[in-house]
Amino acid sequence: MPPDPAPAAVRRAVSPLDHRIEAVTGHDVDTLWAYRDRGVLDEPHVHLVDQHRELAQAEIGVIFYLKLLNRLSSGEFPVDGALFERIDRTVDQLEEAADVRDAAARRVITALEPIEAAAATATASAPGRRPLSTADQAALLAIAGGAKLYEHLLTGRMSVTAASGTRIPYAELQQLEGAGLVSRDTGHPVHAGQPVALTDAGRAALFAARRPPTTTQVPKLPARRGAWPSPTKHRR
Repeated sequence: MPPDPAPAAVRRAVSPLDHRIEAVTGHDVDTLWAYRDRGVLDEPHVHLVDQHRELAQAEIGVIFYLKLLNRLSSGEFPVDGALFERIDRTVDQLEEAADVRDAAARRVITALEPIEAAAATATASAPGRRPLSTADQAALLAIAGGAKLYEHLLTGRMSVTAASGTRIPYAELQQLEGAGLVSRDTGHPVHAGQPVALTDAGRAALFAARRPPTTTQVPKLPARRGAWPSPTKHRR
């Protein structure tokens, strides 16, 4: 028989917790992953995305060994002692992968529950909070990717240049600073470029502003009998 194949790289695996994450954040998982890489998310959401990535990777392992087990039982190989040994080994590997997946799922739930509680509280206590303008959202999103404040040596005018090439007027930067949404590293001279970054409040405001309207109730689908993750383990 040929040796066991190694798990191949596949697209992001879908987990049963995706619907809860998307419901409370208002964003699909792929968007959340992109926001995490761009520095848009605050610390609780960064932690959630990091834990979800571990869950997605663990899910890939489960899928791999499940497909391998299906192949071994498909009739492709001779039914002999070598096949039985390989099936037995694959079942053990599948069970181990499922244990890793279930542990990762518990860590995601631990990171998710405080966000769900905070979202419910914020919706109930601050329904009339003034949203960010479209211009402010664009400026914060540009700054999230890296930006510096420069002073023109000849004119003395100052403006922010983002890594994307976007220019933000100094007056707009002052407004964002006054609102506590961005901060500057004043340890650098402006003629050389002062780094500008989002504050935690800025990340939270941008994330909330780009979240589409949702209902206040976070849906939690009832678990069906035998649904993943299972509270009981069946060992041979």
